[in-house]
Amino acid sequence: MQASVPIPAIVILISGRGSNMRSIIKAIQNDKLSVKVAAVISNRPDAAGLKFAQQENITTAVIDHTQFASRALFDQALAQEIDHYSPDLVILAGFMRILTSDFVHHFSGKLINIHPSLLPKFKGLNTHQRAIDAGEKEHGASVHFVTPELDDGPVVLQAYVPILKDDTANILAARVLEQEHKLYPNAIKQLLAPKTNNKP
Repeated sequence: MQASVPIPAIVILISGRGSNMRSIIKAIQNDKLSVKVAAVISNRPDAAGLKFAQQENITTAVIDHTQFASRALFDQALAQEIDHYSPDLVILAGFMRILTSDFVHHFSGKLINIHPSLLPKFKGLNTHQRAIDAGEKEHGASVHFVTPELDDGPVVLQAYVPILKDDTANILAARVLEQEHKLYPNAIKQLLAPKTNNKP
């Protein structure tokens, strides 16, 4: 009899409503993703996504960045909390903090983020308006490994959407977000597939 493979664990970091976190949890519930969410951690006590995670019986924690004298001290406390769960991946899902190099190195090869552009294009903010202003024909989202340089790590997977003639930044953002909700679970599945599937 073949030994069962332990289910990989992930920790999800959020700052707000956590729509990408919800899409990951739904993918697990619909048997499209074989991982365990070990914890959802937020830097904001009032993050709406925490309530959702609690309703799904997922462990939650708050490491409130306003309670720390420096970014480095916050990152140390956050890393310590994450390490309790020994995750295979740490998922940034709308986590609105720029992380220190020490934190990024600590989780090197395990820390991923989703960014609303086709990287390496349009790093940083206001990606949808910038794509429209640049006259791009397509736009999208990228899941990438996190490195100390902002939005610069190796890309895992991308999703593409066309930019239509009458698009505003908000309309385009909604179309991209719809793809993000499919893209993130697929990227996690791709990264963790060797751990969950020994079949050829």
